[in-house]
Amino acid sequence: MPDQRVMESIIQGAHIGASDIHVMVDSPPAYRINGRLVIRPQDEPIREADMMGFIRTIMPGLAAARDLVKHGQADLSISLPDATRARLNVYTCGQSWAAAIRILPQDVPALEVLGLPETVSKMTAGSTAGLLLVSGTSGSGKSTTLASLVNHINRDRPCHIITLEDPVEYLHQNAQAIINQREVGGDIQTFAQGLRAALRQDPDIIMVGEMRDLEDISIVLTAAETGHLVLASVHSGSAVQTLERIIDVFPPHQQQQVRNQAAQALIGIIHQKLFPSRDGNGRVLAAEVLVMTPAIRNMVRSNKMHLIQSALQTGAAQGMVSMKTAVHKLLEQNKISEQTAFLVAEPPSGYGYGGL
Repeated sequence: MPDQRVMESIIQGAHIGASDIHVMVDSPPAYRINGRLVIRPQDEPIREADMMGFIRTIMPGLAAARDLVKHGQADLSISLPDATRARLNVYTCGQSWAAAIRILPQDVPALEVLGLPETVSKMTAGSTAGLLLVSGTSGSGKSTTLASLVNHINRDRPCHIITLEDPVEYLHQNAQAIINQREVGGDIQTFAQGLRAALRQDPDIIMVGEMRDLEDISIVLTAAETGHLVLASVHSGSAVQTLERIIDVFPPHQQQQVRNQAAQALIGIIHQKLFPSRDGNGRVLAAEVLVMTPAIRNMVRSNKMHLIQSALQTGAAQGMVSMKTAVHKLLEQNKISEQTAFLVAEPPSGYGYGGL
């Protein structure tokens, strides 16, 4: 059947350990393995009939097809035969179609398995209200970290968790907590709509897959100020840039109010990067952790953002971890190569990687 050709490529990608699969008409599938794209010589090009059959299978119904044509792309998730799940972005490409598929692990990894420092679990364990952000670039594992945080809370705390996701990736089973997972485009139209509704659904914890604009950020800050623990992700290049992005998205006359809100509501920021492992068999996570101490809160309120990076680098006693320190620890553990450290991160002050 035409739809099977693309599905077989996805299943094969999961089998060979690909994190992502790219399929497009007139090209063989491309697999991202350990951060690098691989095209296998034995794979034949995907035909137009293959792609159209696949799209009709995963997006049944005329309304879904019209929505895809109208917007030029659609996000969704599917289950594979072995219970693995995959996140898809199907999009137009000229006069044809293409899809980017992210393979999701069957089980949500624990925080310690991901390599996140102990500070992260302490921030959620000791907080019943406030905002904890996970930041990074695309493909840095933000969704996995958010799922791991939800899973960690689910094991330890009787509470009501609402997740707002685009699309739903990891499926959570109730343990100590009860969890309701809502999907943008299915259960709700936008994150903002889901956030407003969540405030009326008696949540203890709200997980927002991504804060995308001023409206999302504004509602998230309000939720965190009104007695909810909010977990959310943001695209940014560092912990400090995450703070700057939250504030700069607002018009100048509102920015001081937002600084005050952020200083009050934020618990901390986890900024993460994924690096190729030394053995070439995967990727490892390095996490920068900014803890909102009274000194950091005061820097945010008074718009002294330039001082925060220095405070982060010297804040180990408060549980902070700079990206320099995280990279150096990976080197000490022999998890990444010296070359990788030079390419992706500035070396810690006082260290010469060439001699390590």
